Amino acid sequence: MFRLFIILFLTVPVLEIYLLLKVGSLIGALWTVFIVILTAVIGASLLRLQGITTIRRLQESAARGEPPAIPMIEGAFLLFAGALLLTPGFFTDAVGFALLFPPLRQYLAVQILTRGVWMSAGAHQTHTSRSGGRAPDDTHTYNGEYKKLDE
Repeated sequence: MFRLFIILFLTVPVLEIYLLLKVGSLIGALWTVFIVILTAVIGASLLRLQGITTIRRLQESAARGEPPAIPMIEGAFLLFAGALLLTPGFFTDAVGFALLFPPLRQYLAVQILTRGVWMSAGAHQTHTSRSGGRAPDDTHTYNGEYKKLDE
């Protein structure tokens, strides 16, 4: 994972510089700067709208008593999208705008959540009970000692 971050931190700025130079040579430096600023402004306003919608969904989930995991993960994606949209460049803007697309964001959130649940379930299945046997997967029985204290 660390190696992936190093590769991204090295290749994304080089790609951004390359794209800015290419676009600048095609349409001119001033137009390139204008487009970069325009995408940041449009992205910030779309991010605001998506953030309000996500906060509303988070509150509705909490009001229904459901765990608001998906809206929380979507909020993290929106935060990441905002950082990408405010970073000058075309590649980061493209990824940032893609994360503003609700179906993609929800799909990624569900993928993260199901992989996390799957990994947790896999870790849970390796636990053993006190007698040395395997703990049942779908029960919530805990073994332990207790002492009742009188009030």
